[in-house]
Amino acid sequence: MQTRQLRPRCFTPVQGLPGRTFTSLLTALTLAGATLLGGCGSGEDAIDGASAQPNSFPPAKNPVDDFQSGTTGDSSNTIGLAKNEIRVTVEVPGAVAPDGELTRRNLRIVTADRIEVYRTSQSLQPLGAVSVTRRTDDSGREIITFPDGLPVGPDVVVEAVVGNTRMRALVADDDRDVKVNPFSEYLLARSLGSYTAGEFAQVMDCVESTDDNLCLNKYVWSTLADQVHDFEIDIPGTLDLPAAVAFLDQRADFAGYVAAMARYALLGSESSGKITASAADYNTVWAGFELGQTFLDSAFEGAGQWGVRTAQEERLEDDNGVAWVYPGLTLTTFDVIGISITSLASDVPYDRETLAQTAANSFYSLGSDVWDRNSHASAPGAATLADNTRLLAGRALYQSVTGRGSSRIIGWTRNPYYLDAFVASVADGSADSKPDRVLASYFSAGKAIELQAVDGELRRGRLLENQYTGVLEMNLGRAMDFDTASLSGRQYNVVSLSNRMGNNATPVVIESGVGSWQVNGQTVSQALSTLRLLRDSSGAVTGGSGNRDGERLLTARPSVLSSGVRNIGRLSLDITLPSSSTETPELGTGASAPDGSLLAFNLDNTTTGDGLLLAGEQATTAPPVSGRYRLHGVMLGMATGSNWLTQLQGAVLTINSASQATLSWQGVEVVHQVDAGTVSAPTAIIPADLLLGYSSPGNGQVRLNADGLVLEGFVTADQDQFVLRVHKTDGTEQAVGLVLATRLPE
Repeated sequence: MQTRQLRPRCFTPVQGLPGRTFTSLLTALTLAGATLLGGCGSGEDAIDGASAQPNSFPPAKNPVDDFQSGTTGDSSNTIGLAKNEIRVTVEVPGAVAPDGELTRRNLRIVTADRIEVYRTSQSLQPLGAVSVTRRTDDSGREIITFPDGLPVGPDVVVEAVVGNTRMRALVADDDRDVKVNPFSEYLLARSLGSYTAGEFAQVMDCVESTDDNLCLNKYVWSTLADQVHDFEIDIPGTLDLPAAVAFLDQRADFAGYVAAMARYALLGSESSGKITASAADYNTVWAGFELGQTFLDSAFEGAGQWGVRTAQEERLEDDNGVAWVYPGLTLTTFDVIGISITSLASDVPYDRETLAQTAANSFYSLGSDVWDRNSHASAPGAATLADNTRLLAGRALYQSVTGRGSSRIIGWTRNPYYLDAFVASVADGSADSKPDRVLASYFSAGKAIELQAVDGELRRGRLLENQYTGVLEMNLGRAMDFDTASLSGRQYNVVSLSNRMGNNATPVVIESGVGSWQVNGQTVSQALSTLRLLRDSSGAVTGGSGNRDGERLLTARPSVLSSGVRNIGRLSLDITLPSSSTETPELGTGASAPDGSLLAFNLDNTTTGDGLLLAGEQATTAPPVSGRYRLHGVMLGMATGSNWLTQLQGAVLTINSASQATLSWQGVEVVHQVDAGTVSAPTAIIPADLLLGYSSPGNGQVRLNADGLVLEGFVTADQDQFVLRVHKTDGTEQAVGLVLATRLPE
């Protein structure tokens, strides 16, 4: 177990709160509530914030000159702004102004020839001027004041003209530091431009709703306008604005995020609900499967790189004592001025393993002894609980820094993602109704950046890694004084996915298993058939099958809370001897849903590799014969000359009958071409509809298959969730993975 310095995990007070606009007040209350209810200062939760950092920057601060943990990728500058003012920063591609001040994402900061503010329709035609006043700050940035209050909808635009280039941005930006650049231009062109006149009218009806009929989704726009600037996507310096917008269109993760958020803004308030409990806390089992490109070391510079991240508990220590951080999520509902807001905040400490493969088939393995323990933390913010089964939100992730004070300081920055999570339905009218699980899978790109300490600041240096990560996240409700004896005598279906890296003979072994557990006391009798993809030291790829049958040990893993040592549903999985609460289990750490119906584990073992195992109690009823399910998850593939990572998102599994199903196949893909030494940016999978055979051998087990595609695993007893291993073959190419199919509202 690693020992670390205690780091602050509370948010700094929001500056100027009494004078903020309603949207800022809403954000501030959400942040404050999430912090308070997350147990800030107790050290017991991984959801109690991030390092305390100022929330504004000095005048003329260029984001390329600084890097701070505890903030998202887009720095803001609110110094000197009144509550009804915005600051405008204009950033153009290099081809437009080669001599402009270089900033983040390879853009150039310039002074615009002209700036205008006007209203617009969904066709992006100016509809008339807006009443504003203007001034210039000490850095030369334009400050625009709105005497009637800041707009919150997508109908007010600030337009900047630089030579022959015209760019636009929404005025409704959450941090009021409005950046006019290709990202903001893309947002306007692709989100508003995608609406029909009727849909735009629906959006504006929401924006213009009164206090008697408030509509939460009016605030999607300020979130969206701000979060597009968190994306770490470099615009090639040779591109003009139209080419830059077209370039962003090819980034499937960015384009998909904008499209999903534009759809989210159409969600009516009548479909949203709330959690009536003051707060719902969850144990998080989390795995991130990476494929990227590394520039860290000259020996393997430019090589493609596999990576696996697995959630870990973290011990923090300083002169004041010791605290434990456990991977977790909190959901909270606020009633703010008539609006029911569901807020979520999470923090997941994780360990990382990587393996680089060069064009000459040399392999370089870096384990968790090399990579410092890091943190996957999402910024607290509002979400929508839709139809009592889906949790929807645009999620921003905090930057982090490892190696501070050492010879290798690394900044880690992650792109936002759209969350469409399954939330187990809860009983209506209950005084303390909270879902027992929040299940999600999503994709997020990011970078590792060399940092240089200069005059007390950390400044961005060279690029160390491009990272593309598919995530599986299982949040299972905490149950105080959980008794593992309640698991004894039960039978479970099991699905797993792991990646073992670093063996000299077989540097990469990707393994996925399907099977069953019988729990008797602490003993688990496991029957698990496995599929394996192996790459040997010559670069050749083969497939194989086998089993991991045998006995395991399942025990409670007590947690150190401010109230004492308690069992909250966390578990240890071992082989020979039960591990203590401070020892690393032989197989992994996990958690149980409060009723024991679903178990999840982070695998962390030199034999099986690192990854995820899910166990669902065997159902006694037949699988569903109808229903629509959102299918999302991760697939890892290899062929002799390539590696690839596929994130299924937006895919829909439709059960047509007891023997047939249809799969609408969608998602994003990243490909490493070994010989060429290239790793593609995320591209969209060509959508396809596949007809599948559908069968069940009993006990909740299911199998779906088509030509070259097999999905097998289990359905939960409530028939709301499938957990499936995927095996896809296409000639010499093979991929295996783990996907969730969770019920969509009818």
